Amino acid sequence: MSKRPLMLGAVAYDAKVVPIWDGFRAHFEARGLPFDYVLYTNYERQVDAHLRGEIDVAWNSPLAWLQAEAGAAQLGKTARAVAMRDTDLDLTSVVLVKKDAALNSLADLAGKKLGVGAADSPQATLIPLLEIAEAGVEPNRDLEVVRHDVLLGKHGDHIGGERDAVRALLSGAVDAAVVLDGNHLAFSREGLFALGELRVLHQTGLYDHCNFTVLNDAPESIELFVELLLAMSYADPQVRGLLDMEGLKRWCVGRTSGYQRLARAAARFGTLQAWLTSWPR
Repeated sequence: MSKRPLMLGAVAYDAKVVPIWDGFRAHFEARGLPFDYVLYTNYERQVDAHLRGEIDVAWNSPLAWLQAEAGAAQLGKTARAVAMRDTDLDLTSVVLVKKDAALNSLADLAGKKLGVGAADSPQATLIPLLEIAEAGVEPNRDLEVVRHDVLLGKHGDHIGGERDAVRALLSGAVDAAVVLDGNHLAFSREGLFALGELRVLHQTGLYDHCNFTVLNDAPESIELFVELLLAMSYADPQVRGLLDMEGLKRWCVGRTSGYQRLARAAARFGTLQAWLTSWPR
């Protein structure tokens, strides 16, 4: 195996990213895998770097996966999702309204204001807007979309936009708000809104979130990387803290079947095409 370290790219969406990847680097190197990482300010820069061969594996958002897949195809390459967290599988988003609002279906959102997260957030903007559009209410035509663009480029990994959307709903600035289902529960626990103050108008279909993406010309050491990931056990106190920081109990083999909704949304709203027309940079 080459002594050159396997290079991973990750987006610095939070200060905890540094201790997370420092910990993983120590874990991998102790098991014979030379490893290092590079942090990027946004996913677009990370995808560009990956396609240029500056990194070997990328910890990608769902939208970044679509970008990497499309960019690789333009280069005559293929992208592969090799691993993901158990918490990346089968997620949903919810459309929230006030308890006493006269809204009972997505069709009732016509003529209303909807608070969403950042424009590039799969869970708090793109996927929910797709389902609303497919229900016959066209965003920005039949429905006013009020975006909360917190940290654009991080693809909704920062939940500030979702929190702001809920605050807008609570203040009456919008009639409904979209959040990841898990964040709905988290916001309730932290006391952002009172028990029973809000209700779920709609829950989206299932979709997947982040994955480790590699291209077909990745070094052979990627197989050891995946092997070591899948071997990590939450029962092992030496790795439990790392898994907790990264928000999972176990790593799973990667899959791409859970990105179909996002792919439809990106096509309908021109999100992916807008990126493709500006690449390569």
